[in-house]
Amino acid sequence: MDYIFIVNPKSRTGQGELLWSQLEPELKKRRISYEVRMTGRKKDAERIATEITADEEEHTMIVLGGDGSLNEVINGIKNPSKVTLGYIPTGSSNDFARGMGIPKDAKKALELILNSEKIEKLDVGELVLGGKRRRFLVSAGMGFDAAVCHEVCISKWKKILNRLKLGKLSYAVVALNRLLKDQPVRMEIRLDDGSVHRFECAYFAAFMNQKYEGGGFKFCPEASPSDGKLDIMVAADLSKKKILCLLPTAFFGKHTKFRGVTILQCRSAEVSTGSTLPIHTDGEPIFLRNEMKVRLMEEKIRFITE
Repeated sequence: MDYIFIVNPKSRTGQGELLWSQLEPELKKRRISYEVRMTGRKKDAERIATEITADEEEHTMIVLGGDGSLNEVINGIKNPSKVTLGYIPTGSSNDFARGMGIPKDAKKALELILNSEKIEKLDVGELVLGGKRRRFLVSAGMGFDAAVCHEVCISKWKKILNRLKLGKLSYAVVALNRLLKDQPVRMEIRLDDGSVHRFECAYFAAFMNQKYEGGGFKFCPEASPSDGKLDIMVAADLSKKKILCLLPTAFFGKHTKFRGVTILQCRSAEVSTGSTLPIHTDGEPIFLRNEMKVRLMEEKIRFITE
């Protein structure tokens, strides 16, 4: 099997390049047939994935980076059903790796890829905003969680905590700050089964393909990336004091037992809100919008798992 490694050298505050330099000798030692493509700036991983898959042939691509790098790659792939994907997590949140049970240690993650004989077909989510589309593997969100993702991307806390190997806590730090700023809005969610769910004071809706988001928040404990469904978590009609109390319980998935937290399932949904809200896919901020559509694509992607 020929592997194409897409490496983000800047992931984990510059540790990506160091980790790759430790992994590449093992590939050479084993005489593994591979090619490496390094990213240099934002959107490079997406461009590289597009170039590789333009021939619409079968490819095995291994991403070394964070959830953002993985998101770029999945958006660059021409036809997901023609690609087998592997992942070596070197980001700060690593929610995809957490959900898939991929080792945090880069060498162990590489061993899994080289030795595994198990391939799982994963759902690919798609966010539709007017004429624009963005795919996701972890989650898409509208409201508070998207605002947190955006602020984390520009926050000094992420760099500081990454150096201390506590990068995932940057989401919790920013979340507490955003909670004081953000105001709830009216939200309506229409599901593909025809049901309509209305919330007068909604903080956010998270459309989950994995259990985890935001550096380890277990927003949808029953979510599965291969069941053909998106799990939705809506936080609405809650006081800020109660949300503050609920946030820590979300790390363990216990928040779903409380009034004000709604869990839904669908294959596709349409969302409208009383005012514009930030939106994200896999933690990558997109636009401010008051309407969006979210769905699972017909095509699945093959993923190397344990």
